[in-house]
Amino acid sequence: MEQNKILNISSKEDNKIENLSNIDAEIALIGCLLWDNRNYEKISDFLDESHFVDPSHQVIFKQIKELLNKNILVSPITLKNYLSENEFGSEITKYLNLYKDSSPSTQNTFQYAKIIYELHLKRSLIGIGQNIIHDTLETNTENTGESLIENAENDLYNLSNTGSSDRKYSKFGESLKDAVNIINEAFKREGKIAGVASGLRDLDNKLGGLHKSDLIIIAGRPSMGKTALGTNIAFNVTKNFKEKIDEFGNKKLIDGGKVAFFSLEMSSEQLATRILAEQTKISGDKMRKAELSKDDFKKIAKATSELEDLNLFIDDNPILTIATLRARARRLQRLYGVDLIIIDYLQLMSSSNKNKNEGRVQEISEITRGLKAIAKELDVPIIALSQLSRQVEQREDKRPHLSDLRESGTIEQDSDVVMFIFRESYYLERMEPIKKPEESEEKHNERTSRWQELCEKAHSTAEIIIAKQRHGPIGTIKTHFESNYTRFSDLNNKDYDNIME
Repeated sequence: MEQNKILNISSKEDNKIENLSNIDAEIALIGCLLWDNRNYEKISDFLDESHFVDPSHQVIFKQIKELLNKNILVSPITLKNYLSENEFGSEITKYLNLYKDSSPSTQNTFQYAKIIYELHLKRSLIGIGQNIIHDTLETNTENTGESLIENAENDLYNLSNTGSSDRKYSKFGESLKDAVNIINEAFKREGKIAGVASGLRDLDNKLGGLHKSDLIIIAGRPSMGKTALGTNIAFNVTKNFKEKIDEFGNKKLIDGGKVAFFSLEMSSEQLATRILAEQTKISGDKMRKAELSKDDFKKIAKATSELEDLNLFIDDNPILTIATLRARARRLQRLYGVDLIIIDYLQLMSSSNKNKNEGRVQEISEITRGLKAIAKELDVPIIALSQLSRQVEQREDKRPHLSDLRESGTIEQDSDVVMFIFRESYYLERMEPIKKPEESEEKHNERTSRWQELCEKAHSTAEIIIAKQRHGPIGTIKTHFESNYTRFSDLNNKDYDNIME
């Protein structure tokens, strides 16, 4: 019954849909371009041949565009040589001159183009609506309500990014004012940084904080502490969250921020346990095995009451496409106004069904481009954790390089910052000397002693290697790492000074 109702409504609107075209505007626009080729500059950034309804107009506009892009003069006479007589007849020049003469004024070029573009958008919206109806009425079990909404949002997003007749350009003076305001806000902050503070002193000094619209990659081999660093940053940002109401009644961020954490590997309960372990200094292993004392329970209870109001939003859905992420990130931004997005981790994401058949490299490329686009659209930094390839293990020096980024060079290309986590102790602890068949006890003890010294020296120390930074210097930062609590923190001044000497 409901299905028939929908279909009846659609049939009644057929006549109105046919009116969503303006052939006269298409003819007039082509005429304007033939009169003065410079008019193309007014419309080139948003109008395309696919926006025309008449197929012959599509062909003519496409040819005009290609010639002008090659700096070739376009007129009815020159254009004739590039159009097929089979399609336009032998009197092509006469045909084009009629188009030229039909344009009342070249001053209206932009208005004609805007009419064409707006009608194209309306036709596209109808097409999206019809696709929604078709997919909804399909009996396909894969078309869940949630997936249909996400697909619709993705189609609308793609349509909105095809171009805009109202696209404006920023004057340098306006951009300069925005840059000065950012610098001024950084000056007012205690940490003197422009971006969101990660909570790690030396890292913030190197990066200047986590900057809006930046895509930040934190990569490492398994068990290096990627998730630990991600949760540490998330906690530090939300813990320091402060805002005030300005004179106009608007909320203004002072410090820290609200964080959206998309965890594809761990559940929300596991992440919560990690953060509890970090803050109480009670190992997660003890919590899982219930080997807790009364004092431990008191610490956990106290920490829980302090942490429960954190503006940290966890999405632990294990299946996440770039379209799904975009939809959910927008929703969180609309509801809560997030200031940082963290994804754990990049290689567990998937792209559109279209690119799944084109190989994993192409799929990762789409994901990284999508992440950068979301960061720019929402104007927030995005941290994506990433795996490194196994080739790291084949080298004597295990410190990672940009070439070790797994599956795609576009990770490096699309990101603004690439950081690696390296813990020498991870490898040293797995290299305990084994007594050789003909080796003396003394020699073996000597090697073991040297190994123990190296382990002790590397113990509780981690390196954050900034291998790429689009807006600043690269380099290595030493941090303190407590493996029992998976916690990163600043080295104390004494330790830091000893390292830097």
